[in-house]
Amino acid sequence: MNERLQRFHEAAKERGWAPHQSPKEANITHAFFEIYHDLPLHERQARTMAYALVQEPIVFDENETIAGQVFQACPGSGDPFLGNGDPRWADWCAHGTEGARIVAEKLPEHALYGRVFGDGACPGHIGWDWRMVLEHGLSGLKEMYVEALRDAEDEKAREFYEGAVIALDGAIEFAARVAEGASAELKARCEKVPLRPAETFREAVQAFWTQYLAVMFENPYGGNGPGLVDRFLWPYLEKDLERGEITLDEAREVVTELLIKLDERIAPADGWVEAICVGGRTENGAGAETPLSRMIVEGIMALNQTHPSVYVRLRDDAPEDFRRLASEYLLRGSNRGQIYGDDRMIEALMSAGHTYEDACEWMAGGCMEVSSQARNCDLQFSYIHNFAWTFEAVLFGGVPPIMGQRIAPLTEDLTAYGTFDELWAAFEAETTRELNLVFDRLDIYLNMYAKYRPAFLVSTMTHDCLERGRSMNDGGARYTDFSGSGMAIPNVADSLTALKTAVYDEKWCSAEEMLEALRTNFEGREALRQRLLNLPKFGQDDTEADAMADRVLGVYTAAGNAHVTPHGGRVRPIILGFVWVAEMGKQTGALPDGRLAGEPLAHGLAPQGGSTTKGLTAALKSATSLNLKDVGGGASMMFDLDASWQPEVVDAVVETFIARGGHIFQGNTSDFERLVDAREHPERHRDLMVRVGGFSARFVNLGPDFQDEIIRRKRYAAG
Repeated sequence: MNERLQRFHEAAKERGWAPHQSPKEANITHAFFEIYHDLPLHERQARTMAYALVQEPIVFDENETIAGQVFQACPGSGDPFLGNGDPRWADWCAHGTEGARIVAEKLPEHALYGRVFGDGACPGHIGWDWRMVLEHGLSGLKEMYVEALRDAEDEKAREFYEGAVIALDGAIEFAARVAEGASAELKARCEKVPLRPAETFREAVQAFWTQYLAVMFENPYGGNGPGLVDRFLWPYLEKDLERGEITLDEAREVVTELLIKLDERIAPADGWVEAICVGGRTENGAGAETPLSRMIVEGIMALNQTHPSVYVRLRDDAPEDFRRLASEYLLRGSNRGQIYGDDRMIEALMSAGHTYEDACEWMAGGCMEVSSQARNCDLQFSYIHNFAWTFEAVLFGGVPPIMGQRIAPLTEDLTAYGTFDELWAAFEAETTRELNLVFDRLDIYLNMYAKYRPAFLVSTMTHDCLERGRSMNDGGARYTDFSGSGMAIPNVADSLTALKTAVYDEKWCSAEEMLEALRTNFEGREALRQRLLNLPKFGQDDTEADAMADRVLGVYTAAGNAHVTPHGGRVRPIILGFVWVAEMGKQTGALPDGRLAGEPLAHGLAPQGGSTTKGLTAALKSATSLNLKDVGGGASMMFDLDASWQPEVVDAVVETFIARGGHIFQGNTSDFERLVDAREHPERHRDLMVRVGGFSARFVNLGPDFQDEIIRRKRYAAG
């Protein structure tokens, strides 16, 4: 960094970690109920959001070359249109009284499920097409909607176009405020963009940044992020380089400042996860790796910050230097690296109904959730389902011991199933019933989102809202796919394998004895537990154990494939661990695979730690033996590596993982002793970052359960 950038970096860190308070929620509430209360709902919503956006404080720095900053993930920065503590919002927000009432009326059986598994839907984890602003400018984009409004043929389209024009006017006024506060050196640039099309790299970066602040203000949900910025911004940098208007070193400074600003606005919120994806294939199948892609990876490696998450899309025929950079990032990137098998993700999206061109434009929203950028509604990461709880309900007649409450309408326990096939049928039926409840609930909430949270501004950057005359969640987006995470599939698979062997095939443990052992957490039955632990497990390259994991995964993917969402979408499963590995593990009792009550669950589709007795090669073979083609939201796997690894060896491992069909490779490379010392002496390790599960965080800021889970993970040696 030069001296100017160093000064900016220090000031940005200080601002980012300082306490902030946003007036957003108060301004939205004031505008909605007092200023615009007598307008039609769509106009009331649009003018309210535009008013609050224009009122939001903007911070400037004398050393910045990208103007403006708005802070998020702080008190007051939420979205009342989703839900708010003010009682006046109860009947005017997506998660308010009306939504809850409709769910209760249409799905009364959901009350039992929702009490334990969670109620309501979660929006976010998508991105938008920044090219719409870069190429047309806000003024050009507005003119498109003004013209569409003139030609609107139905009332819903007219309302959408009218709301979009109001939202764009708000964004234009917000951009004018950025220009007004910018330094003299930046004022002319900010007066031009994003109002008019960008022509240079610096203009494109400023246009992106100003609009990013505006759309993230409208949709302040974790997981929303920049996405494919390397391919959006590269054409501008390429032209500037050809014309000699900028050097690679100067461009690197711009990229570094952009990365710093992305971190500054949400610095303390490690789990917020705004992701950039680099590399992969363009929409015509060509390679998307550019010097800008490399700058972004190298830039984040040089910075001690957790935002933004930078993920690498690695296609099968990626250039050797880019492959090596990906491995270097995974190994030396302060536990922030995450690598995707690009062609495998494209295949999975195509299997879910996306065109090849759209699938090539995929991004990761948040931790790892894959979708075609700017082409999907935002129920992209909208539920979590713990398969271990469903399995416990089947074993114990609907009342798992550690919970002590009924979580499913089941009356028969393990003793009622005379054969393994009967047990499997019960598990499959209950899992499918519960998942269908989730999917049906999301259908209802999608309609609530369309009505109460129309998201006019981001809809103007989403394909095909303009052509269809509908907002993102009202059928305007090209794909109305839902996605959500399945948890504990390896745990359930290993438990089913254990029951098949111990209770049904070899009969050395009765169903009654098994249930009692699980109820008592194997107290006084350590010999039985050890025998169960030594049975074949997923992760040991055992054909039958791996096939059981694939069978459990198949129940999930089949349920998603069978559901048709409103406007003809699919349910694309995501397999992700996140913080729930420890949290949900504490609420899960002992399992037949020998796992004790309260222990962490498996990370995504990575084998659970105790089952990886045959090394990384066997674990990788098991994990990639699964049918991942139907996991259209991405299948995450966590493989922690010890300090003995070298980049060239990691490169070979990742190449094998991708070639065998793996989706997402991530893991920690921190020294075990340092982790233990950081737990005991946090003041010595303030800068230590770790991969929690889909996101990276400062180790000393994690709770003791998460710290212990990371310390106890299996670490694979390079030998």
